[in-house]
Amino acid sequence: MNEPTAAQLDAYLTRPAKQQPLWPNADELADATAVLRARPPLVFAGEADVLTAKLAAAQRGEAFVLQGGDCAEIFVEASADRIRNKIRTVLQMAVVLTYGASLPVVKLGRMAGQYAKPRSTATETRGDVTLPAYRGDAVNGFEFSPDARRPDPWRMVEAYNHSSATLNLIRAFTMGGFADLRLVQEWNRGFTANPAYARYEELAAQIDKAVRFMAACGADFEALKMVEFFSSHEALLLDYERALTRIDSRGGQPYDCSAHFLWIGERTRSPEGAHAELLSHVRNPLGIKIGPSAHASDILRLADKLDPAHEPGRISLISRMGADQVRVILPGLVRAVQAVQRPVLWMCDPMHGNTFTTSAGVKTRRFDTVIEEVRGFFEVLREAGAVPGGLHVELTGDDVTEVMGGSEAIDDAALSRRYESVVDPRLNHQQALEMAFQVAELLRSPR
Repeated sequence: MNEPTAAQLDAYLTRPAKQQPLWPNADELADATAVLRARPPLVFAGEADVLTAKLAAAQRGEAFVLQGGDCAEIFVEASADRIRNKIRTVLQMAVVLTYGASLPVVKLGRMAGQYAKPRSTATETRGDVTLPAYRGDAVNGFEFSPDARRPDPWRMVEAYNHSSATLNLIRAFTMGGFADLRLVQEWNRGFTANPAYARYEELAAQIDKAVRFMAACGADFEALKMVEFFSSHEALLLDYERALTRIDSRGGQPYDCSAHFLWIGERTRSPEGAHAELLSHVRNPLGIKIGPSAHASDILRLADKLDPAHEPGRISLISRMGADQVRVILPGLVRAVQAVQRPVLWMCDPMHGNTFTTSAGVKTRRFDTVIEEVRGFFEVLREAGAVPGGLHVELTGDDVTEVMGGSEAIDDAALSRRYESVVDPRLNHQQALEMAFQVAELLRSPR
């Protein structure tokens, strides 16, 4: 493969670019991106290659992928406690899913870079005042004021700094004993001790017995104290992603070193768009979000652009249909992909298609509806003879009250108790674990 030229990497500048901030000062943007270009990579090309191989295994049904984290990270929550709680939640879910699937679970965080969000409108109006929409902390502030909402390219540098610190903590937690399988299972026992979750006690006891059996057999618990944990985010801000693209010294190929895994969102996945053009040149594994408006021809054209060599592990299709549409629309898309024998990893995002606003104006989701989309996803993929390979979930490790339902029965009134998300509602720690136990039951059920 020939080394790409700068002109090829910059070809995205000639394509239509959706969901980009209107930076008010071109000189400020040039200065900020120059700083980013001079910064060290956040991740390394070899790590991205390892993840590609693991995603290829998940495509073949030899692993399962768990991708979880915030809808939108915010700078003030990039603290050690918050990061630890999210990692703990993902690790707990992964242990449950590993037992349910009898397969290794690839752990992928929506962390260390998810600082930008697409918006349905470019502006927000309150009363007589209209300001730019909040596009994530990497662009502007959430406070509804002219100063806060002004897009500031130096926020991308701040996002880089917070991402770097987050990745340092992730590596410390996952490699320093915090991820010890015995410790994680002890946390899960605490979860099932709550009477609200008693229905999962039997499965938790089976996992505990398996862990004890491994210890009795002399399993190498030094190895089981560490886990591989990869980072991911939506590749939305083109100025940020291009500035962090590096040429790998091993083979002269470009990698987007802002994260191991990047995805193109539902609003930016045009095959002719700037996002597809830029990501077509980097070697990271890539995701494509597909919602109910997706057409098979567009998805296949985009996959062909991003992965002309049909490389296993390169492309993940992340379904986000909504519980009422997943059994209607997804089967045709799966058949179209199978018809051309394209290797892809099928993942389920059961969050984004199930959002609604309460009568009080609170954006939320229902836990049962989220789970119903997961069930529909498994049914569709298994009926088609394809592999349901992963789960993509918006979650936090904290006890927020943003999603209604679950065994603790968060209702409309309870949403205001601790609603902290600045964009979309997330599963709290308890709801995320409850989802893991329910998905584990799906994984254990007959194919």
